[in-house]
Amino acid sequence: MSVRSSGSRGSQARPGASGADTAPVARDPQAIRNVVLVGPAGSGKTTLVEALLVSAGVLSRAGTTVDGTTVSDFDEAEKRQQRSVGLALAPLEHDGVKVNLLDAPGYADFVGELRAGLRAADAAMFVVAANEGVDEPTRSLWRECAEVGMPRAVVVTKLDHARADYAGVVEQAREAFGEKVVPAYLLEGGRLVGLLSDDHEHDAQRGALIEAVIEESEDEGLMDRYLAGEEVDRDSLVTDLERAVARGSFHPVVPVDALSGVGTTELLDLVVAGFPSPLEHPLPEVFTPAGGKGPVMSCDPDGPLVAEIVKTTTDPYVGRVSLVRVFSGTLRPDQTVHVSGHFSSFFGEERGHEDHDEDERVGALSVPLGATQRPADQVVAGDICAIAKLTRAETGDTLSDKDCPLVLRPWSMPEPLLPLAIEAHAKADEDKLGQGLQRLAAEDPTLRIEHNPETHQIVLWCLGEAHADVVVDRLATRHGAAVDQVELKVALRETFGGRAEGHGRHVKQSGGHGQYAVCDVTVEPLPEGSGFEFVDKVVGGAVPRQFIPSVEKGVLAQMERGVAAGFPVVDVRVTLTDGKAHSVDSSDMAFQTAGSLALREAAAATSITLLEPVDQVEITVPDELVGTVMSDLSSRRGHVLGSESVGEERSVVHAEVPQLEITRYAVDLRSSTHGTGSFTRTFARYQPMPDNLARKFKTQD
Repeated sequence: MSVRSSGSRGSQARPGASGADTAPVARDPQAIRNVVLVGPAGSGKTTLVEALLVSAGVLSRAGTTVDGTTVSDFDEAEKRQQRSVGLALAPLEHDGVKVNLLDAPGYADFVGELRAGLRAADAAMFVVAANEGVDEPTRSLWRECAEVGMPRAVVVTKLDHARADYAGVVEQAREAFGEKVVPAYLLEGGRLVGLLSDDHEHDAQRGALIEAVIEESEDEGLMDRYLAGEEVDRDSLVTDLERAVARGSFHPVVPVDALSGVGTTELLDLVVAGFPSPLEHPLPEVFTPAGGKGPVMSCDPDGPLVAEIVKTTTDPYVGRVSLVRVFSGTLRPDQTVHVSGHFSSFFGEERGHEDHDEDERVGALSVPLGATQRPADQVVAGDICAIAKLTRAETGDTLSDKDCPLVLRPWSMPEPLLPLAIEAHAKADEDKLGQGLQRLAAEDPTLRIEHNPETHQIVLWCLGEAHADVVVDRLATRHGAAVDQVELKVALRETFGGRAEGHGRHVKQSGGHGQYAVCDVTVEPLPEGSGFEFVDKVVGGAVPRQFIPSVEKGVLAQMERGVAAGFPVVDVRVTLTDGKAHSVDSSDMAFQTAGSLALREAAAATSITLLEPVDQVEITVPDELVGTVMSDLSSRRGHVLGSESVGEERSVVHAEVPQLEITRYAVDLRSSTHGTGSFTRTFARYQPMPDNLARKFKTQD
């Protein structure tokens, strides 16, 4: 089957001519296709990109190219891309249409990069290896596409493998993804048979394809006429196929042998004639920097500029490089744009990205391919390019007209749940660490950087071990800041186990004015969450009125430092009952010191209870693993609250678990559920720590 047609949109508008030193330039969004390659690691996405570039004449198997890029250049760039697990852009031209291929990582730890690719693209090639089939990571990636309504075709690769089974994989895909996954081609003797063009053979398969396409047709009577034996015009079928794919409800399957090139032309034909252009893809929500609703936008090169940074990298020679999708307007070199970053407005301050607004001048525009940066004189709505040296721009930021600043709602970001405590490897690394962390935050919105004021640790919140490894490697190799991983500290609390009295006496004479302050306090524990109460029951002026706040200030300072293991004291009532003062030597600082001493003496007279933070956890897993998860939670001193079905043979387990027990739960859950489980965590409360654990912390102090 060739889906080329005289009525296909690919023939209606052509990109501008490209020379040896420039990228293909699209002047009309109708002549652009933005396609993200989605699939699990090892499915052959990067090899498929190279094969499509060869098919389009951008690369040559012999090593020569039309623009100076060699296959080895591309391979090396792709290897670097894989190490940096980010999006890689590869543009080509086919049948008069510019096709931007975005290779997205398939590892679960880098789902943030995948979602960025889904945001930048208008359709997806969902890549499945013929020798691997459909596993749970593949299903998870399909769900990612489905959640954003991404139109997609299924591409079956690695057909040359000894265990390749094209028909079997297609059947697995239909079982996993639904009956609207339908082969557009059959594979016979190493060649493709197009079912729309096959009029005499394979009637059953051809009929299934035609019926699936017609079901999406806007002509309600077309199915009846087809079933009655009426021949359906092929061009009409191609038009309906495009409509079905664009709606995200129909998924044609194409087999491709990347090594031999079989299927590459047919796949590009499908992209051009069957995939939606940027004109058909809804734009993200638009707001003003103040938070108001923005204007209704369309993919119009003559409209107001609205673009989004979908990836940020730091090049040691070029500096910061931003990969940008233009949604409206036209981006030109040397243009002054407004950069709006309002990440915290949408996702909260705790994600560590401050809101920022500033005007910046755009330098040169380019389109990357392998090791080559090819200049572009303009980038219209619907296209993708790279911009160097936007100093404040971060991934997820919006570029707009400086006179009409706007903000796009960022795409959904996964919550990083694996904490990694780090410290500079050497003194020389300390100076570079702060700037390195700042740049990493600009590049990777899925990374949360926490400077914990209680434990005095720098904590990197990552999506998993692979993500953490990449972050640490980038700190060292890109930013020159080597770090060591250290044991993560969890911020505990202390409280009094019973009522106690304390006497604080601070008296010093050293010539001239001395220091004199005495106070007596009673300390009582309060119910959880009550906070701190200070009660004044002094009579007869034993402690002058002006020094009573000083006693309270000293008590609070000691509570912050702790009285047993160095953690803050909470939920107590401190009553000032008596004291003494000196007419000359008493002072604010003297009574602060006396208040601190009184609290410490009271603590020594009773038991001190350590409180540990407890998180509310929700774990989503397949039904058959619910028992395994519950048993594991119990071994972590967790309290299971119950479970509920959420459909698709999956359940959510609700529990409360001490934070000490789930510092590595992101890794452990993935391992125990073979990548099928996910979870969320939110702080619930503090609760008393078991004595055997509490003794270890008190001993350490």
